[in-house]
Amino acid sequence: MKARILIVDDDPAINDGCGQVLTRQGYEVSQAESGSRAWSLVDQYDFDLILLDLKLPDINGLDLLRRIRSRDTMVPVVMITAYGTVQNAVEAMRMGADDFLPKPFEPDELRFVVQRTLKTRQLALENMYLREELKRQEGDVKIIGRSKALTELLDQVERVASTDSTVLITGESGTGKGLIARRIHELSRRRDNPFVSVDCSTLVPSLFESELFGHVKGAFTGADSNKIGKFELANGGSLFLDEIANINLELQAKLLKAVEEKEISRVGSHRLTKVDVRIIAATNKDLRAEIQAGSFREDLYFRLNVVALRTPRLRDRMDDLPLLATHFLKRFALRHHRPGLYLTSRAISVLQHYHWPGNVRELENTMERLVIFAKDTAIDEEDIKSAGAQFRAKKSETHDLGLVRLEEVEKRHILNVLEHTGGNRSETASILGIDRKTLRSRLKKWNME
Repeated sequence: MKARILIVDDDPAINDGCGQVLTRQGYEVSQAESGSRAWSLVDQYDFDLILLDLKLPDINGLDLLRRIRSRDTMVPVVMITAYGTVQNAVEAMRMGADDFLPKPFEPDELRFVVQRTLKTRQLALENMYLREELKRQEGDVKIIGRSKALTELLDQVERVASTDSTVLITGESGTGKGLIARRIHELSRRRDNPFVSVDCSTLVPSLFESELFGHVKGAFTGADSNKIGKFELANGGSLFLDEIANINLELQAKLLKAVEEKEISRVGSHRLTKVDVRIIAATNKDLRAEIQAGSFREDLYFRLNVVALRTPRLRDRMDDLPLLATHFLKRFALRHHRPGLYLTSRAISVLQHYHWPGNVRELENTMERLVIFAKDTAIDEEDIKSAGAQFRAKKSETHDLGLVRLEEVEKRHILNVLEHTGGNRSETASILGIDRKTLRSRLKKWNME
């Protein structure tokens, strides 16, 4: 697609000359001899670049630049004028001009400035797109479920998000502690600033301090340049320290100091840097037991445990399993190009009879395997066995597993599919493999017609 360029100059020779040069380069060119005409065109069309003369017969070029910027902060503007001075250039740049081209200029100079400015704009647009895509994929926190345990947790999250309090999230592995941390950030006043996550269980202890606080060139072998740490990257936002129990006592002391004093110093430097960071920590361990064992500082625990949240186990929110399973099924079916897959009532029942030691993460992995190995669009008990998962509940676990009658599983699944189709009964019946009459009789039986 051709870039559209607007040339604004009251000198016909400049206007026509620039137009000819840029048209030969393949650009789509519009021209204006006055500020009012230029503003009319800007109001009607979107331009990829504006070449704007500083001195116009009816309006000052800087005033027009100000009006353009009030309407469009992204369109690049290059100021061109024979009256250019250093002060003019500085003022134009301060007001949002992207470049400054003094008259007289050669065609090659014009081409170079235009190409460079359009390239910069393209990179800015790509970066903006990538940020928005990243925000769409990771920033939008989607927490699935309507169980009492989850609802109570999300209510606590909403209340704590509006504060700046430090939060400690505990819970078994795979229960979504990271999702809860990101949810807190997204609901807070810091939402437009960075959310930086650190997995304390995967970092090499010798480099941990550098990861958190950064380092200066020459601080240690291999430190070939300055490095910004996670605290500085998260400045103004939230720093999520996942599996906080895995850091050693020496670093715990430095972390405590940073949290209390809100300032850090890079490794190899004595210069203190102020940081405004909200700390959200998480662990699957019992920190009180770790304190008793001498592996975790009690003072750091109390500093982190200002607000305590606990994520529920999947077996404590079995009402959410059909929703979660369907959510993961749709996601992986799309990823692996397997449209039309659905879980039968028996499959849902088998999944609900399992105790899920790996919690939601285990369910997610299981659903991906089922998508990959499913032989037909209907995923049944046999598919679960073929996927290599052993979903058999022990008799002694019956109460803990929250077993329900098969009719209740069927009811939940039908309602789940109805929700998925937006209440479309024909589509729901098709997915379930039954006719509309059977579906209608089921709903009538449950007084849900």
